[in-house]
Amino acid sequence: MAAYFFLLCGSVLLARLPLKAILLRAAVVLPFSATFACVSLLSGTTERAIGIPVKSFLSALGVLLVVATTPLPQILKALESLGAPRIALLVIQFLYRYLFVIFEQAQHMRLAAKCRGGFGGGHRSKFKAAAGALAVLFGRSYERAEGIHQAMLARGFDGHLRLLSTGRIRAVDVAFLTAAVAIPLAFRIGAGR
Repeated sequence: MAAYFFLLCGSVLLARLPLKAILLRAAVVLPFSATFACVSLLSGTTERAIGIPVKSFLSALGVLLVVATTPLPQILKALESLGAPRIALLVIQFLYRYLFVIFEQAQHMRLAAKCRGGFGGGHRSKFKAAAGALAVLFGRSYERAEGIHQAMLARGFDGHLRLLSTGRIRAVDVAFLTAAVAIPLAFRIGAGR
């Protein structure tokens, strides 16, 4: 496991990502996996109790590395080419796009409320204002999302993910793929001895 950790840390450094920040973000999974580790420890399987948090941390570190270095449309296109269910990929892509729509609407509403001095009052009035603002936010976001969907249909959207440019496999990609398979395989074979 230590070899995998150093391999992932080396990859993070090669990608010029902040190692400390990535490690802290990957550690978010530890409280959840620690719960299952405690259950395994109580059942008497110490090896599994140690392995669960370590493996979950390494998995989170790997996921963060992929997400930080590869744009989401390319990840979704790769998953589609691997045969992932198209409906799941569409839901992920729409969720990703519409989160930005909701965020933009929230920023507009926040600015409008700030301009009107809408942050005063007691806790009860703030709660009522926040509840009303949330309802308006989702209503406006839904309208905007409907408009975006209609525009997509008008442009011929047929349910398939399209990228503006398709990637080509270069020599550096083949070298990386070879290393990505060979190094963990070497660790696995070395650990088996």
